[in-house]
Amino acid sequence: MDAKDVLITFPELLLWFPLLSGLIAFLLVKGDSAKRWATVSSFISVAIVITSLFFTDNNKYYNLNNVSYFWMPSLGSSFALKYDGMARMLCMLTSLAFPLVFLSTLKNNYKKPNAFYGLMLLTQAGLIGVFCAMDALVFYFFWELALIPVYFLSSYWGGERRIQATFKFFVYTFAGSLLLLIGIIYVYLHTPENTFSLKAFMEAKFPAGEGKFVFWLFFIAFAIKMPIFPFHTWQPDAYEQSPTAVTMILSGVMVKMGVYAVLRWLLPVFPQESASFSGIIIWLSVIGMVYASCIAWMQDDLKRLIAYSSIVHIGLMCAAIFSRQQSGFDGVMLQMFNHGINIIGLWIVVELIEKRLGTRKISELGGLAGTSPALTIFLVIIALANIALPLTNAFVGEFLMFNGLFAYDKWVAAVALISIILAAVYTLNMVQKVFYGSANSITAGGIGSLGSGAFLALSIVVIIVFVLGVYPKPLLGLTSETVDLIKSRLTGL
Repeated sequence: MDAKDVLITFPELLLWFPLLSGLIAFLLVKGDSAKRWATVSSFISVAIVITSLFFTDNNKYYNLNNVSYFWMPSLGSSFALKYDGMARMLCMLTSLAFPLVFLSTLKNNYKKPNAFYGLMLLTQAGLIGVFCAMDALVFYFFWELALIPVYFLSSYWGGERRIQATFKFFVYTFAGSLLLLIGIIYVYLHTPENTFSLKAFMEAKFPAGEGKFVFWLFFIAFAIKMPIFPFHTWQPDAYEQSPTAVTMILSGVMVKMGVYAVLRWLLPVFPQESASFSGIIIWLSVIGMVYASCIAWMQDDLKRLIAYSSIVHIGLMCAAIFSRQQSGFDGVMLQMFNHGINIIGLWIVVELIEKRLGTRKISELGGLAGTSPALTIFLVIIALANIALPLTNAFVGEFLMFNGLFAYDKWVAAVALISIILAAVYTLNMVQKVFYGSANSITAGGIGSLGSGAFLALSIVVIIVFVLGVYPKPLLGLTSETVDLIKSRLTGL
């Protein structure tokens, strides 16, 4: 392949394919045609990502991994996409997540399936756009495009309290988006040539003291999306009331938008301000970790337990980023991918239990190990990965992140470690109460066959858990150049 004569780049292909697939899905109104189309198209996206892994050398294949053309030239905005290591890793997570979701929910029948699967694929396109955008206006456009379909998915196909949960989600995210837009416009007006490119944003000059105010506009917008304490209260309700397929995308991929945005935009554009406020943000993250762990311990609802455990993992990522240590950045890169895979695996198990048994209350379950051994094996492996047991995929990432926190401040790291102890407590307690002990009238018959789709999805998750647990080097190598660029920006003050 001659990279100089390409008709379409990898980021464009990954973006436009699910976008067009989603629009086509809206037209497929007969039977399961939309479901089948969405599943097949999601696997095609995986094939595109896998193919792109053979063209990672940006010097040799620059024209395959980068694109920029005029979008709104009067405003100084270009449709600029870059497929570097971090973008490639998150596009790979996104492209893997959707077939896992579609496979595990093959037996689900949704009202207006064409609309459901069309909106899901539009969400995928929005996420890809966020992870590849190198122009602030393009970034903001896809930031909103990824969120809008989720509003409709949750409000129409969600649980009994979906309207209240979706409204709360809307208020939080709308407020964050408004703050982000104000911050983008402010920085744009202070760039050398009034352009929205990331490079121009990094060259922006602010009057004394104003950079700190704009920093918080960006950070709060990203903190809401992650979410971290105290901007997290929308998350448990949204996860609980959204259809599980949507919850998988929200927790597995969409929260990474906030983590990614901090690494791609916040730190490079505001390196001095990031250093000034790192202590406050780290303590907020650590407090949130311990708080969410305690709340998770008290939960009787499987969805809410997993929701609060997700807050713990994201809080650790945020703290590791602001420790500004090499090992912290490396750990975050690993954990963004691994957390996404593990949390989707947990949601698949919860979906199977709820659909087959009609409940997700821990107090109403028990004894499933005797009647559903395959599901038990899958759950135990994924649960142990979620608490970062050695030889599972989350171990190396968490080790690196804690190493970064220890290098920053040993007392901060010591407090953060409390959440690891609590995570083991509430996770193992959940496994024991749901899968072991005596079966009752609800669980006596087990959940039956997992189904080929769910079995395949869980098998893929478990394979990734062990492969990256033993050999995480490919992901570290993929993102090393991005980490070096972030570090050079921070150390070049």
